[in-house]
Amino acid sequence: MSRLWHPPFRRVSLSSALLPVIIAVLLSVGPFAPALAQPALFERQDPAQIIRTVDQFLRRETTGLPGQVQSSVGIFDSRASLPACPALEAFLPPGARLWGNATVGVRCVAGTPWTVYVPVIVRVAGQYLVSARPLSQGQTLLAEDLLPLSGDLTQLPGGAVVDYKQAVGMTVTVTLMAGQPLRQDMLRAAPAVTQGQTVRIVATGRGFQITAEGRAVGNALEGQPTRVQTATGQIITGVARANGVVEVGF
Repeated sequence: MSRLWHPPFRRVSLSSALLPVIIAVLLSVGPFAPALAQPALFERQDPAQIIRTVDQFLRRETTGLPGQVQSSVGIFDSRASLPACPALEAFLPPGARLWGNATVGVRCVAGTPWTVYVPVIVRVAGQYLVSARPLSQGQTLLAEDLLPLSGDLTQLPGGAVVDYKQAVGMTVTVTLMAGQPLRQDMLRAAPAVTQGQTVRIVATGRGFQITAEGRAVGNALEGQPTRVQTATGQIITGVARANGVVEVGF
């Protein structure tokens, strides 16, 4: 029977200089590699602190709004992985306002910088004015032409009239139906004097005052310059005042 040939066994000796290299390679691919590759842990930002910062900002910035203010912070993604920040600052994004559905930004102003945006809701319960009856374009408003209602002011069109002082004595620029909310862009100041109106001219100088009647040449709001014609036909310029008065200084 023939025997299988085997190569002679040779003992291989490792140089002591190669041992550190081999050990390092084994460790890099061995079971310890995942543990060595794990990133260092960091302290995460507490989402509750972000919510408190926004809530404090809302309470401070809504002070002075007309009516009774109720504000709340919307849902914030608490899963956001943010480094812990020792100093937070809330702010309004450019062009935003705390009215209705809005957004407040929170940024870290110390340590690693980051910024997040949190939805908020601001409701303002208060009084606003509507037309008590149909009103014609050009009509001058009296107090009895207006009716106060209560509701959420943030749900009204912009520029809603909330005070009688904003409307009484103003002229309506459009036709209004009964119960229609008034906006400031629907009103304009009524002329203090109108063209052809008989006015009282009050001429004042150093140590004297003269009063005479005249006729307004054009329309003018209170405080605007206007021209009037005197009884003798002379045209003079003065300043329109309430109740059909034109002041002329010398």
